[in-house]
Amino acid sequence: MKKALVCIAGLICVLAAFSYAADKPATKATQGAVFKTAKMNASGKVVEISSTAIKIERNIKDNAEIMEFALENPVQDIVVNDSVKIDYSVKDGKLTASRVAKPGAVKNSGKNVPKQTKEKPASAMK
Repeated sequence: MKKALVCIAGLICVLAAFSYAADKPATKATQGAVFKTAKMNASGKVVEISSTAIKIERNIKDNAEIMEFALENPVQDIVVNDSVKIDYSVKDGKLTASRVAKPGAVKNSGKNVPKQTKEKPASAMK
């Protein structure tokens, strides 16, 4: 009799472990989670530009491809036939450009600023 009670208690423990290990349904916190979209980039020559969209032609392995992007913000100083680099992501099934820049544009980050050297006074140069 004692042996049967120990086996039944063991079986209950094993079944309890299986029920805790089973997948739990999604909670409200995970159902409405916002996921980051992947940031991608493309470079090419501007074919067409407006305040809301830009089209570029890029060459990949000798194949020309036209890509069209919706603009988050209007761009300045970019005209047709300029070479540009575009950072974009896919939003609502559309390619949306977050940044459009010329590849040779200089950023003012302050890192490449030449150092100023102090001149030695004339009395120290003997």
